[in-house]
Amino acid sequence: RLLALEDGGREGKERLTSAEPGRPERKDAAGEPDWVTAFVQKKEERDMVDRLKEEQIRRKKREDRLEKIRHNVQLKYAAKRKRSEEDETKRLLQLSKEVLSEGAGVDVLEQLDHNEEELILAEYESDDEKKVVSGLDDDDDDDLEEEHVTKIYYCSRTHSQLSQFVHEVQKSPFGKDTRLVSLGSRQNLCVNEEVRRLGALQLINDRCMEMQKSKHEKKSDEEVEGKKRRVSRTVCPFYSYEQMQFLRDEVLVEVKDIEQLVALGRETKACPYYGSRYAIPAAQLVVLPYQMLLHEPTRSAAGIKLKDQIVIIDEAHNLIDTITCIHSAEVSGSQLCCAHSQLLQYMERYRKRLKAKNLMYIKQILYLLERFVATLGGNVNQNPSCQAVSQPGTVLKSINDFLFQSQIDNINLFKVQRYCEKSLISRKLFGFVERYGGPAAVKTNKENQKLVGLQNFLLTLQQGSDKEGDPPVEAENDQLRSASPLMQIEGFLSALTNANQDGRVILNKQGTVGQSSLKFLLLNPAVHFAKVVEECRAVIIAGGTMQPVADFREQLLSCAGVDPARVVEFSCGHVIPPENILPIILCSGPSNQQLEFTYQTRDLPQMMDETGRILCNLCNVVPGGVVCFFPSYEYEKQVFAHWEKTGLLTRLATKKKIFQEPKKANQVEQVLVEYAKCIKRCSQAGGQMTGALLLSVVGGKMSEGINFSDDLGRCVIMVGMPYPNIKSPELQEKMTWLDKTMPRAAGQAPSKVLIENLCMKAVNQSIGRAIRHQKDFASILLLDHRYTRPAIFNKLPQWIRERTQVKPAFGSAFAELRKVRTCILCTA
Repeated sequence: RLLALEDGGREGKERLTSAEPGRPERKDAAGEPDWVTAFVQKKEERDMVDRLKEEQIRRKKREDRLEKIRHNVQLKYAAKRKRSEEDETKRLLQLSKEVLSEGAGVDVLEQLDHNEEELILAEYESDDEKKVVSGLDDDDDDDLEEEHVTKIYYCSRTHSQLSQFVHEVQKSPFGKDTRLVSLGSRQNLCVNEEVRRLGALQLINDRCMEMQKSKHEKKSDEEVEGKKRRVSRTVCPFYSYEQMQFLRDEVLVEVKDIEQLVALGRETKACPYYGSRYAIPAAQLVVLPYQMLLHEPTRSAAGIKLKDQIVIIDEAHNLIDTITCIHSAEVSGSQLCCAHSQLLQYMERYRKRLKAKNLMYIKQILYLLERFVATLGGNVNQNPSCQAVSQPGTVLKSINDFLFQSQIDNINLFKVQRYCEKSLISRKLFGFVERYGGPAAVKTNKENQKLVGLQNFLLTLQQGSDKEGDPPVEAENDQLRSASPLMQIEGFLSALTNANQDGRVILNKQGTVGQSSLKFLLLNPAVHFAKVVEECRAVIIAGGTMQPVADFREQLLSCAGVDPARVVEFSCGHVIPPENILPIILCSGPSNQQLEFTYQTRDLPQMMDETGRILCNLCNVVPGGVVCFFPSYEYEKQVFAHWEKTGLLTRLATKKKIFQEPKKANQVEQVLVEYAKCIKRCSQAGGQMTGALLLSVVGGKMSEGINFSDDLGRCVIMVGMPYPNIKSPELQEKMTWLDKTMPRAAGQAPSKVLIENLCMKAVNQSIGRAIRHQKDFASILLLDHRYTRPAIFNKLPQWIRERTQVKPAFGSAFAELRKVRTCILCTA
């Protein structure tokens, strides 16, 4: 490209020097005279100036409109009054309809029967995507085609983190002048209670899309005069274009977080989900969960355009895992069998009403489901819970091998996937099961008597929860009720369209066919991140505990084809003074037992006793809260039982009240509240008990997103090194793939580096829970001599590594901790 530019410049110089009077006109390489070339250049320049002027005028109009809204309260009152009038009109219209419908019971029954038309698939016209469901009429305002201004997309992991960021923007000097919009899923933003009650995200999405479709089909139905309307669909009352435009302007005028956006949507009777999307082109700052940005179909549906924009991905320590999870999918044998049974009954009931192309695709999906179950060693015509698997175990296959083994390599999965998206078949099927899935609703007539066996099978799934002593079926039944199994299977079919080298299919055969599963594992996250880095002007990957960063550079950026010169790495210090943190690597305990928590040694009684002695000594000198992280729930449970048996737990309880991290997410808040109350009570009472001890698990509920600030975490202890389970088939496949595709770094195999990085990311995330603000202070204790190895030590965050002390014996470490205790008392 540079050569071409240089040649063009040289050619231009030649033209300028050779254009002398009396000489014939020169022609360029394309054979055009000089005056033609000059005219074309001037026209392009004029067109560019015109475009810039038009854009400037549009921006000025937008700024004027927003300024007017900002300062003119009367506009808001006028809009509110108009909404009240419309509500009153609707109420009166509804009353009139009710009066007219009195005594028309027969007609009502007929209408209910007609409602079944909703379940029938519309004619599928073409395999090509000719029509795009946009949710907007063709004659909508041109303002929606507004050009995107340069903006920053700020992404984080959860809505609570995004809300914190929005509140900081509101408090900043830029809060009043910044056009900010918060995006979220329908689950977070929907204000239609009827849709919200569906619960499952996929069901909410499908129901919302169907209600929009109803709105657009309503116009075409009304145009056909003299014909009785067959379809009676519900239209969402919040999907009002005019009201959503009002909501859009309100969002752009004043910075609002998700909760304020939802409240505004309810007040204005406008959909916050779509209203916020309309605000994207004019926004300067777009705040969204990074799942929405990283998944291309979701990105396109939201109207997010990354070309020449800036993306900030915060809390990015698990970015690679997130991309992998978003694009991986798993389906169980029971889901496959249930979906086959439901779809077969659906096809038989509406066979005479379905068009040929619909029938063709339904038969293809049925065949796919049949082959998937056969791959697991089962039969779709039998109850999956009653079919035992002949050879239990886990097998990994490439995508192509799986397709050939399943005998589905002759089916175009891209077309099947597109059909599922366009026809909304999973939503239709879910409505069918809702209507006819109950025991009383299943009918057998002459037309579908041959389905009696399959209907009985479906009934066994639904009635399984009635049997006593059979909780697994009950749990499975709840899962089937929460969403149509075909929705989950669509995700798996989509995953199978990845390139052969970028993923693997895992066949997990366990016990019965119902308990077995098929899982797609994405190995190369870069293929889904490449478009982001290619289109954006700049991508900032940020986080408080990002070390080690080699994974991001190699697995995400290098594999995505990013030029190494474009990658800039920056690491800053912490806001706390250096003396406010005391990290110690402890190599041996009070009885000189070397600390090495490997899989072979950590179960030894002397190792668990030594850990208990260390905790007893620390609890004597550390005030407030102590948080102790174990590598797994199983090991934490084992150590707790051992301490209980030896009486060490009783000794610990004299100084600190002991809390354990719960496995259930809904119990975490209660444990944290009790833990905080205990610490506060002890600090005020000043008795023998000085606080609380919280036994937590690395990678659990307490190791990420929880703040153990101030007295909640004056000491964080890491027991051993939380290496992942290398016997896991998924991890083994990832290691093999890395060794084949990645270069060796400093003589180390990429697979070994991955294991170390996964371990240290988990450690860094856990120990970072204690220091949460500028005046906070805490000590950090790493119990394992292996932390002193240079490859491991250098993967600690710089602000911790610079202050870390290595203590071969417990005595000197204990003396340092006592000094901190003295300093704390002096400060107090």
